[in-house]
Amino acid sequence: MSPLYQRWLDLAARRPDEVAVVEAGTGDRHRFGELAERAGAAPKVEAPLVSAARGVGLLLDTLRCWRDGQALLPVERRDAVAPEVLGSLPPDICHLKQTSGTTGTPKLVLFKAAQLAADVDQIVATMRLDAFRQNIGVISLAHSYGFSNLVLPLLLHGIPLVLADSPLPAAVGTALSVAGDGSVLPAVPAMWRAWLDAQILQSSAISLAISAGAPLSAKLERDAFEHCGLKIHNFYGASECGGIAYDRSPTPRHDETLAGTAL
Repeated sequence: MSPLYQRWLDLAARRPDEVAVVEAGTGDRHRFGELAERAGAAPKVEAPLVSAARGVGLLLDTLRCWRDGQALLPVERRDAVAPEVLGSLPPDICHLKQTSGTTGTPKLVLFKAAQLAADVDQIVATMRLDAFRQNIGVISLAHSYGFSNLVLPLLLHGIPLVLADSPLPAAVGTALSVAGDGSVLPAVPAMWRAWLDAQILQSSAISLAISAGAPLSAKLERDAFEHCGLKIHNFYGASECGGIAYDRSPTPRHDETLAGTAL
């Protein structure tokens, strides 16, 4: 059993009746105690798992692998990686991420439990995330950004997650309504531009807006601040090591080449 699973069990035992996940499109709610029961009763994982599950399914696959001491590789498509590539992993590996491939052939990056925990602990502390502000899940949970900013804060810090049906403005607007005041929304620059142009950010109560995955332009940052008073915080990381730098400033950057300060 991974030490991450014991940490999850302790968390779920303290807050069994609190809502952990809300599926914005259907309104379905999943409590911490329910997720713990479902994960505990799920079939045993006998080997490293390649999972293309979405939403709650990926959360359960993550917990099953932690429970059974097996490595997990989340992917967007089932044919993205052949399971046999996981056949000879070094000891103590609990998680794999696939790089984006923007600078060459995608590669698999291996993580131990302590490394995953260190990444999310630094993200939560730096961004001051807490259980009183719900994360909104629009970005892919399978990607490094989504796994570290949405999955791990939920499972290791108890930060509730509202899952949007899609990144389309209408679906995100629904998720914002479900989340209520003070939500946290991690996204990528193209999404922020689309939502700003669709004017769904005007009346939303986003307490923290985060942008990663691509450079955040100074113009987009200024437009969001000027049109709806929303400061988008630039976040920079890499699949190989997790979060690296974060812009803590309350107003738009004057120099978009500044990624922020170290986590």
